[in-house]
Amino acid sequence: MKKTFLHTFILLASLCFSLAKAQNKISVIDLQCEMLRNPEGIDVLQPRLSWLVNTAIPGVEQTAYQILVASTKEKLNANEADLWDSGKVTGNQSINVVYKGEKMSSRKEAYWKVKIWINKGETLWSETNHWSMGILTYAEWKSTRWIGYEKLSKDDSVSQYSRLSARYLRKEIDLKKQVKSAKVYIMGMGLYELYINGNKIGDQVLAPVPTDYTKNVKYNVFDVTSQLKEGKNMLGTILGNGRFFAMRQDYKPYKIKSFGFPKMALQLYVDYTDGTSETIRTDESWKLTTDGPILANNEYDGEEYDARKEMKGWATTNFDDKNWVNARYVQEPGGFYEAQMTPNMKIMGEVKPISIKATPRGTYILDMGQNMVGWLQLKVKGKSGDQITMKFAESLQDDGSLYIANLRDAKTTDIYTLKGEGEEIWEPRFVFHGFRFVEISGFPGKPTLDNFVGKVVYDDIKTTGTFESSDATMNQIFKNAWWGISGNYKGMPIDCPQRNERQPWLGDRTTGAYGESFLFDNQTLYAKWLDDIKYSQTQDGGLPDVAPAFWRYYGDNVTWPGTYITVGDMLYQQFGDAEVIKKQYPSMKKWMTYMEENYLQNDLMDKDKYGDWCVPPESLELIRSKDPARLTDGQLLSSAFYYQLLNIMKKFAVIAKEESDIAHYDDLATRIKKAFNAKYLNTATNSYANNTVTANVLPLAFGMVPENLVDKVFQNMVHEVEVTKNGHISTGVIGTQFLMRTLTNFGRGDLAYKLASNKTYPSWGYMVENGATTIWELWNGNTADPSMNSQNHVMLLGDLMIWYFENMAGIKSNPETPGFKQIIMKPDFNAGLTYVNASYESVHGLIKSHWKKDKKGLEWSITIPANTTALVYLPTADSKKITVNKSKLEKAGIESKTEDKQQVLKLYSGEYTIKIN
Repeated sequence: MKKTFLHTFILLASLCFSLAKAQNKISVIDLQCEMLRNPEGIDVLQPRLSWLVNTAIPGVEQTAYQILVASTKEKLNANEADLWDSGKVTGNQSINVVYKGEKMSSRKEAYWKVKIWINKGETLWSETNHWSMGILTYAEWKSTRWIGYEKLSKDDSVSQYSRLSARYLRKEIDLKKQVKSAKVYIMGMGLYELYINGNKIGDQVLAPVPTDYTKNVKYNVFDVTSQLKEGKNMLGTILGNGRFFAMRQDYKPYKIKSFGFPKMALQLYVDYTDGTSETIRTDESWKLTTDGPILANNEYDGEEYDARKEMKGWATTNFDDKNWVNARYVQEPGGFYEAQMTPNMKIMGEVKPISIKATPRGTYILDMGQNMVGWLQLKVKGKSGDQITMKFAESLQDDGSLYIANLRDAKTTDIYTLKGEGEEIWEPRFVFHGFRFVEISGFPGKPTLDNFVGKVVYDDIKTTGTFESSDATMNQIFKNAWWGISGNYKGMPIDCPQRNERQPWLGDRTTGAYGESFLFDNQTLYAKWLDDIKYSQTQDGGLPDVAPAFWRYYGDNVTWPGTYITVGDMLYQQFGDAEVIKKQYPSMKKWMTYMEENYLQNDLMDKDKYGDWCVPPESLELIRSKDPARLTDGQLLSSAFYYQLLNIMKKFAVIAKEESDIAHYDDLATRIKKAFNAKYLNTATNSYANNTVTANVLPLAFGMVPENLVDKVFQNMVHEVEVTKNGHISTGVIGTQFLMRTLTNFGRGDLAYKLASNKTYPSWGYMVENGATTIWELWNGNTADPSMNSQNHVMLLGDLMIWYFENMAGIKSNPETPGFKQIIMKPDFNAGLTYVNASYESVHGLIKSHWKKDKKGLEWSITIPANTTALVYLPTADSKKITVNKSKLEKAGIESKTEDKQQVLKLYSGEYTIKIN
């Protein structure tokens, strides 16, 4: 009996020790609420909660979870979940778990943690995370007044080149009791900086994100408990123009939308330690001046700053504001007030200049070595009144001067006037520039590289993807893409950062957003953009080409507004976001119906606007080709694209539980396919329309080609690429979105690789060979007419980044399990590369794929995150040639099958080294 008891005790002790050991090796990390980390002031009543399972132990799958949510940190620490206890929920879901607890009200706090059970034990509780609710109803803002100053100052202008000085506002408050907690809720249009007792609140810049302010206005929320003290405190704000006071005023008012003078509404909500609370709001008691150092701020033209007019201590209580005026009550912007559910922009990095050269004109040309987006920080000593001018451009002319013709009428100039008090450090607040080169004039003495630092500015989102290969040209293209994509994230995806445009064109991101999602965690950015598109929809269902519609481009076509649907599909596929589909589905359906009712003629979509935008033209000086042989029929483009959108809408109908719509989508798609082939398919030549690559690639990619002719049409298209076009790109924005994947999926990854690695015109490598450090707007960006010739655009990337990750690295989400719950790892090992080393931080964790091959065989190192699986395709049917982690496949205990002369392995989480000899 004693022996039995002893054995039982030892066994239990061993199990407890093993469990404790497993707990130490497995943790729950990176908790997120609505894809944000510890967000303040959200307005989602049932937010989605997500986490990562972190472990180096292989084969880990979550089997259950429990979430606790409490109203205070103390209650949560005591496991007193007064808001929600999910209980133990069986399942492996670790993203987008919907909160189902007590109803959340305005300003309510929530503290939460999660514990999971896995197939190898149970984890400890995660660290505590937090979210707070924003102001959820319009009525709760009712006694908070919008204030501002709607007059021009001495040097202001509402001419074509709008010019307006910044507004400075301040309010002294007296807090009579000890502060327990305090939060600021602010809407500052168009841009704001917030100060308390002289200290800037937050590290955001160019906040808030832009919207059509007549439709929706975003508020930001800050916990300012540590900045306040009992007694007198000072609140201060600076208001810049942003997109609110538009960059062009008395100029094309039928096209350019402006919203008025800068204005703001603010609430400071204070909880005291005695249980009472107080709300301080904007009203006419706030003091205001426009006579500060920021003389002008215009996103196109730059910022002017006179340091002699600085008001030392203006945001502190020790300042005399007798010359300031009382703020005026002003009209509200008109849009509904919403919490900002995506990060603001930040200074995300720095670039040191690589050279500075004097010019015959007595100026200096500064070279940053990289076409970047942001601004220049200046460090200088000089006399009071010395004025330094910095003009920004992307490239130089042959004589070494700035090339500014492609900027159109954007002045892109910052001006700083010194106060003459020792070393002065300055950078602008309310503008950004797209530039590599800066012309410096008026600098006191001889400037050096140490006088300047470039500040890189884009949305505060993580870089999630890395890629390196055996091809140096492809590697540089990837770097150029990173710089181009990041620089054009400005609270919305814009087309270019340098000229007088900078608009969120839909057509630039139809497929581009998908590729970008491998490089950046852009989920919240694009979810916000879909809201922008929804808000821009007309009552009859039309969508614009630019959203928010800062430019009124409502021309009706398929390929640009269709981005509304393709970006939704990307968010579902890459991030597993079904809620965004449910939210947007009614507006998407409304647009599809609008186009059908107005433009479907004889079962073909008879409306196009842009064609296959920016195909390589017949002359290097042209922007757009005029050669009919290069141009693809607009009806073909619209009809094919609309057909593809119908297929996506069928999937969305299931997600949105609108299955009754599917029959109509099916019927319409069948009719369009039949009419499309009847009109455009030439069975004698196995080609579509005038046989452009775009005319053929779209029906191939969308599954419109009759099954018995698929191979013939594909071979004809290959001939066009390989022979007629000499192995070079001939597609524009539309065709390039599907070219690389279609070539590879149909067996010609080698030809796709040739296009990706080409160095001669037209190609991405041609841009690199000609000094590009971002992606050009035009294939012939070094020779074309400057009137539309941005050197930092992303629209011509097409599906290249998708191809890098899915087809070369083999990192793809299985469409049946969105969000990389199951990964399809199927690189084209025979395309032409000899090694690829890539990684991607998915919503389920880090995925790695590193393969290299030589004459001896293939070695492939793979990392699969916990709580996921992967289907791994190996280029041999002979299982005896395969080893996994030094074990023969037959003895490795791995599920496998043969498919199309390939071994397909099903792998669970962990790190694997696979060799094929």
